[in-house]
Amino acid sequence: MNSGAVRTAVFGAVTAVVLITAAMPIGPQQGKWASETDPAAKYMIDMERKWAEAGCTHQLAADTFADDFQGTAPSGERYGKAVALQSNSSLTERECQLDEAKVRFFGNNIAIVYGSERALRKSQEQTESMRCLVWTDTWLKRNEKWQIVAAQDTVVPCK
Repeated sequence: MNSGAVRTAVFGAVTAVVLITAAMPIGPQQGKWASETDPAAKYMIDMERKWAEAGCTHQLAADTFADDFQGTAPSGERYGKAVALQSNSSLTERECQLDEAKVRFFGNNIAIVYGSERALRKSQEQTESMRCLVWTDTWLKRNEKWQIVAAQDTVVPCK
């Protein structure tokens, strides 16, 4: 067999493999729920707890949030990292608590944490009421560090 025929046959075989592979449907990214012992999930839940309690403790680590973080408040307004780290001086909170947080991984670098929290809030008008939120936070692992890149909060009736 001459070298031209071999090259043509190899080129044809490689082209066929590439075309077949490209035409194959790619399945959806499968997620898996984190185990209770997963260190990354434990870290995320601990950081979520600190964020839920920040209205009472006024302590929140800046590195919890990615620099390009974007959140959506219950009012529908979008906010960035600087706002997420600010405390609201127009109200005081007590009895801040994380009610639930569940972590679902999508590959090695993306996780979504689904949770809920509550706090007893008092406004400047001195009215006090329990505020309950359910939320979804998206975590991304960059440079070996997990950070929140997106958050969506919804106010719900307290149970």
